[in-house]
Amino acid sequence: MSPHLVIADEVTAARSEGRAVVALESTLLAHGLPQGRNLEVGARLERIVRDAGAVPATIAVLDGVAHIGLTPEQLQRVCSPGLAKLSLRDLGPAYALKRDGATTVASTAALAHQAGIKVFATGGLGGVHLSVPAGSASWDVSADLDVLATTPVTVVCSGVKSILDIAATVEVLETKSVPVVGYRTDYFPGFYLRESAHTVPWRVDTPAEAAAVIAAHSTFTASGVLLVNPVPVEYELDRELHDRLLSEGMALLQERGIRGKDVTPALLEFFHNGSGGASLSANTELVADNARVAAEVAVQLSSR
Repeated sequence: MSPHLVIADEVTAARSEGRAVVALESTLLAHGLPQGRNLEVGARLERIVRDAGAVPATIAVLDGVAHIGLTPEQLQRVCSPGLAKLSLRDLGPAYALKRDGATTVASTAALAHQAGIKVFATGGLGGVHLSVPAGSASWDVSADLDVLATTPVTVVCSGVKSILDIAATVEVLETKSVPVVGYRTDYFPGFYLRESAHTVPWRVDTPAEAAAVIAAHSTFTASGVLLVNPVPVEYELDRELHDRLLSEGMALLQERGIRGKDVTPALLEFFHNGSGGASLSANTELVADNARVAAEVAVQLSSR
């Protein structure tokens, strides 16, 4: 075992006994939610996973060590202000320099695989970013897509944020031969919206069906599976409001010259303010539902 990896006793016991474990990322908590609410949501996600019969393993880097499963005190530390955001490329420097950091989808998936965890719940996958100004080429492509193509972990999410380029992201997933499976949906979700304009090639309607797909896929390739679960219907943003905020937000980015990695956080903040907090509620509830689905699928997978 790597000296830079510590697996919580509860997670180790579950793995040795063949029980279900679900990985949870920490960037959502450190960067995606307001202070105070993030700790509440982090604890809630772990409860949801437990209630569905699995063991939660929230992942983060503390003092240069990747922790697979956090104590309540460590979870509180992750939810404190100022934590760095660590993708897969950042793990080596963070280890060597003994830094703290919240793990993204890419780094969480890689660490989950290293710990023998097969299912991972998050809010949204990273993807191809919208270009500013519109119509220009975008070279901003999330590392999440490459990691998913090379790491045998199933990511349960609500698609990609609708402030990303969904069409381009779907094309990249196809190019990388990552199976995209809709959970009780025929459409690729748009995070705040239950449906985008893009259909999914495969659909499952039960955790057992999802587990069967994952198990079959693992027999011939080392890539992951993307299981997309739409935001609960009662928390979906009004589509007209969503489209107006996206259009106005993109115009504001161009006006202010915001580029690259600053685009997504700026748009998220614009959505939060413009929706009266509805986008934050959608974010919270969709990741909670994804944690439940991931746990149910992990339980079925562990029994195969």
